[in-house]
Amino acid sequence: MEKPTSRWRHRLPRTPGRWAAVVAALAVLVGAGTWTAAADDDSKPSVHRQDRMMKMNGVSVDTSYFTTGGAERRPAVLIGHGFGGSKNDVRAQAEKLAADGYAVMTWSARGFGKTTGEITLNAPDAEVKDVSGLIDWLARRPEVELDAKGDPRVGVTGASYGGAISLLAAGHDDRVDAIAPVISYWNLADALFPNGVFKKLWAGIFVSSGGGCERFSKQLCDMYERVAVNGKPDAAARQLLTERSPEAVADRIDVPALILQGQSDSLFPLGQSDAMARAIEKNGAPVSVDWIAGGHDGGDDEGDRVQGRVGDWFDRYLKEDKGADTGPGFRVTRTGGVDSTDGAALKRGASSATYPGLTSGGRKIPLTGAGQPGAGPQGITPGGQDAPSGGDQDAPSNGDQGTSSTGGQGGGGRSAAAGGATQTFRNPAGANPPSISAVPGIGGGLSQLSSLGVGFSLDFPGQYARFESAPLDSAVHVTGSPTVRVNVTADHGDAVLFGKVYDVSPDGKQQVLPSQLVSPYRITPGQQGKPVELTLPAVDHEVEAGHRLRLVLSATDLAYASPAEPATYTVSLDGPLTVPTAPAVRTAAATLPWWTWGLPAAALVIAAALLLTARRRTATPAPDPALADVPLQITDLSKKYAKSSDRYAVRDLGFRVEKGQVLGLLGPNGAGKTTTLRMLMGLITPDAGEIRVFGHAIRPGAPVLSRVGSFVEGAGFLPHLSGRSNLELYWQATGRPAEDAHIDEALEIAGLGDALARAVRTYSQGMRQRLAIAQAMLGMPDLLILDEPTNGLDPPQIREMRDVMIRYAAGGRTVIVSSHLLSEVEQSCTHLVVMDRGRLVQAGPVAEITGSGDMLLVTTATEVAEPVVRKVAALPGIASAVPLDEGHGLLVRLDGATAAQLVAELVRLDVPVTGVGPHRRLEDAFLTLISQGSA
Repeated sequence: MEKPTSRWRHRLPRTPGRWAAVVAALAVLVGAGTWTAAADDDSKPSVHRQDRMMKMNGVSVDTSYFTTGGAERRPAVLIGHGFGGSKNDVRAQAEKLAADGYAVMTWSARGFGKTTGEITLNAPDAEVKDVSGLIDWLARRPEVELDAKGDPRVGVTGASYGGAISLLAAGHDDRVDAIAPVISYWNLADALFPNGVFKKLWAGIFVSSGGGCERFSKQLCDMYERVAVNGKPDAAARQLLTERSPEAVADRIDVPALILQGQSDSLFPLGQSDAMARAIEKNGAPVSVDWIAGGHDGGDDEGDRVQGRVGDWFDRYLKEDKGADTGPGFRVTRTGGVDSTDGAALKRGASSATYPGLTSGGRKIPLTGAGQPGAGPQGITPGGQDAPSGGDQDAPSNGDQGTSSTGGQGGGGRSAAAGGATQTFRNPAGANPPSISAVPGIGGGLSQLSSLGVGFSLDFPGQYARFESAPLDSAVHVTGSPTVRVNVTADHGDAVLFGKVYDVSPDGKQQVLPSQLVSPYRITPGQQGKPVELTLPAVDHEVEAGHRLRLVLSATDLAYASPAEPATYTVSLDGPLTVPTAPAVRTAAATLPWWTWGLPAAALVIAAALLLTARRRTATPAPDPALADVPLQITDLSKKYAKSSDRYAVRDLGFRVEKGQVLGLLGPNGAGKTTTLRMLMGLITPDAGEIRVFGHAIRPGAPVLSRVGSFVEGAGFLPHLSGRSNLELYWQATGRPAEDAHIDEALEIAGLGDALARAVRTYSQGMRQRLAIAQAMLGMPDLLILDEPTNGLDPPQIREMRDVMIRYAAGGRTVIVSSHLLSEVEQSCTHLVVMDRGRLVQAGPVAEITGSGDMLLVTTATEVAEPVVRKVAALPGIASAVPLDEGHGLLVRLDGATAAQLVAELVRLDVPVTGVGPHRRLEDAFLTLISQGSA
């Protein structure tokens, strides 16, 4: 179907070009993909995933392709990942979009995951060219909708690095039809070298998260090291980053763009999204801008809302669903206060029909000079406990501070002239000690505090100038970038300053730096001595009546490189502070607290449920004494899909689990595993059959479920609390006695050690998983259910998780684990249940299921030396011999020889054999069972 003509899209006949050659470069796909359903969800179609290594443009690109099957044509979506990540990071979003009717492809960018090649920071002839190769591949898929031959209907989205690739793809490949970049950059040079100042901490994190300078192309590595040593970007560095930034193709990005940018983001601040929005609007394309609460500095990424809005955007511009709600032209999430019911930060959306930019509705606020108090660092104000930068407790409330002298490196001298007050301060030798605003790695916590009205900042006396307003006679909501004109001089060389605007309480004891943001400036000798307009950080922040605004210009900042040579700076104002208020942006009306309507409604629902289920509850089967010591027995269990009379999620399932077993529940996605676990936990009711736990029939709310612990979709922890505090709060919520929790025992099994005293926000993914399993272990349940406990973990973390499960079952308890990692199941489980299409395929001990084929396991009393291993592998009739990981044994594949002949040869070679038996990898056995079950 031809795409309708629109004002933002101008189709031209496609001709062979620089991207067309990619088709010829695509090689035969390496290996068939694993097809699995994304989840056992009764209301959604099964999503199948195929993993492929694609050869293109001189590299191997690791991809995953998600669809729901069927031959009907559908639009495609490409999802890029963030820097330092891989395709696995966006799997959940891909599965959701696929379930919603898209063909979705994810991939690991060059240098990340299993994809080969150097990191070139989205160079047009590298990462961008790879994306065009993926689009070529999508164009050949029979289920992907086409606009023309070789031209699929496709959208691109992604966060950060992946967001930039969506913009670049739209600029370099005219087959892209819609984009949705999230917390991304427009010009990487402006992001890392703002106003000619080197953002050293973020640049260093960028390089280290990429695996070190050696993982980048030599040109990029040399550039980084040159700038890091000099502490100042040069023209060549700026050009290198700009030419691989979306801004380089600004005039060619003409597709509908949903731009989501983070307010808590000192890496890619709101100014980056402002530039991309203005450029794309200029090209005539629909643009919507959304400022989310979080960002690279942390905070709430609003994942569900963001993904929902991206889905709606693609529904409108890819599916051409004119009824899809794409939202307002501009939306901002506003945070303030704490919900007394659950401690969560309160959030409300504000919006306007069109994007206002960063300077709409400017309000001019006069500033006057303000002196600095005596020695010692100022401005540390967590919770408003200490004096803010400049103290100010004895200052007149109208902000007219009078005159003071410099006093060495102390309190910033100035003239008596109000508004034009001149202040002198120093850049210290080595730029130390530096002021602190945003700190990459921990900044998320600071920016969250500032959104709740709690300040944290650190400015050193004698190293900054300060100007303040009088107390505001009415509240001001700042939405955008404040500006101010100043005169700056340095006694020699460039003046490097860092500007920030504080919200100061009426008593002067507390100051808040919105989102912990600061703007750097390099003012050259040619710019000095005459008015220069400074653009301050873009924020969305409410300043209450009676508060004051405080402008601070500091000589240093921890996140940036300042000149190492000491210098003296002189600053005076040349006009008021202009504050944008975006008057067209209106905050949504506050909704009633959920409990004002939720509790009565819940009471009615519960009452109705009790009436409807009373007969069923009275008919619950009596406990079976013969099964009192059996953790689980399932008999003839069946469950149909919702709204289906003949399609089964689970059908006639039956198996038994004994004490001390670690049972692996296996099967391709869509096999019914999660549905079975949900019935086992009493979350849904079977249509037929029976589940008994320790002899008691399972019904929703059955008392015996107190003996069952579960980890199914991951636990939600309070990031600012320690691991132990999170567990204690969770247990208190159950209402059970504290002594029944056995917290110490659960934690000893989970093996978290000293990390328990640390805030959860500092935990790695593996530590969070172990803490979540420790939470499931609270009360030491006799039956522990784990659904995909190793998702997102690296190999060492997976090994740790395996040890946790084995230790737990060693005490006579029982563990049921559902997992896709067959090698891990083989090493950690004692028994298996294999399911396919809702039915039982096979159940039994792992050794019984894997114990056939031409692979023999040879165990030995001592480690087999490498020369001996080579001799065994060279024997007639032996295909291969591989030592076990622990060394005491071999895996030998026969190729004509018999087991007896092998043993004789081993004895001849003086191998201390202790046992020989059949061995087959679980993967082989699993695939054989599934193929038989499908026949």
